[in-house]
Amino acid sequence: MGDRELADFLERQGIRERRVLDAIARLNRADFIPEHARHAATQDSPLPIGHGQTISQPFVVALMSQALELQGHERVLEIGTGSGYQTAVLAQLCGEVYSVEIVPSLAESARVLLGRLGFPNVHLRVGDGSLGWPEEAPFDAIIGTAAPESVPPKLLGQLKPGGRMLMPVGPQGGNQELLRITRSPLGGLPRVEHLLPVRFVPMTGEAQHLG
Repeated sequence: MGDRELADFLERQGIRERRVLDAIARLNRADFIPEHARHAATQDSPLPIGHGQTISQPFVVALMSQALELQGHERVLEIGTGSGYQTAVLAQLCGEVYSVEIVPSLAESARVLLGRLGFPNVHLRVGDGSLGWPEEAPFDAIIGTAAPESVPPKLLGQLKPGGRMLMPVGPQGGNQELLRITRSPLGGLPRVEHLLPVRFVPMTGEAQHLG
């Protein structure tokens, strides 16, 4: 079945990348939402998934996926698996997804759901997302679905030269911005683009505060 009407709505909102729209259309967002909230599954709004976490607004999922500019072969690190919705979108757009979730029960439910939906290119682990996944680094792209107060240096260090990171950054309850950070292929300072104001749950894990 899938959410074709949601994808059509997102296209009207300015999402241009056809591969992203088709990835969203193939999924049922309701599969990733607790039963009591499924009536709102196709609304363009974040929804609670338990443990103080949310499934992101569909427009933000689509925009972040589009901004990574994935071609299909990349290895992508996701910080914050949550319900697995963004993970499932990414799995259709790249070669391999490595996703880290700090809440064990969310990680396990996402593992079961993504396995049932048939995404063999998704690799999940429970852990502190601000540490990344150093054993599998470097990555072509990194995406964060929770907001640190500043970009965790360990994550930037796991990004390939020329790679892109999409990360909401800012204080909990304060002004947050979605940043696209491109690591210089020549070893210089990364290029930082400010895409739009956002509101994400905070990234947990002490390593985000360490240099």
